[in-house]
Amino acid sequence: MCKGLSSLPSTCLEKAKGMRIKLSHLAEMHQKHKVQDGRTFQNLEILLSSKSGLQAFYSFLRLEFSEENLEFWLACEDYRVSPSHLLKTKASSIYSQFINPDAPQEVNLDSETHEALLSVMDSPCADTFHKAQQRIFSLMSKDSFPRFLRSHQCMEVIKAF
Repeated sequence: MCKGLSSLPSTCLEKAKGMRIKLSHLAEMHQKHKVQDGRTFQNLEILLSSKSGLQAFYSFLRLEFSEENLEFWLACEDYRVSPSHLLKTKASSIYSQFINPDAPQEVNLDSETHEALLSVMDSPCADTFHKAQQRIFSLMSKDSFPRFLRSHQCMEVIKAF
């Protein structure tokens, strides 16, 4: 017969209380950032805005051999806020690093997006990589992010709360 919580050692009770607090905090955060239409990309956006979340997600992507997606997304974020006199140089660097068919970290873009980028590389502007960045973000949110949520790296981020 069950003797109730009073029969448990106090250390167990303290650990359980700590876990309850962490889980309630996590549930609270989830509610605050819950997306109306149910898409997961908003949650990935929140993860990427957190330093520890970004590091954990990057670590996970490295294990999956797909860190180039996050590196491309981050390079595009940096590019977007760069001064106009640096855009051409940075655009060329991003193209050769991630877009070019011989790129060392080529990201998986459809041919339409790839061709559109190629046609504007001579005169880049702040939103040159916007569509490509969205496509890679979508790929990460639909493919990598759900697996990340079940990973050890995600559990480590949750423990940090």
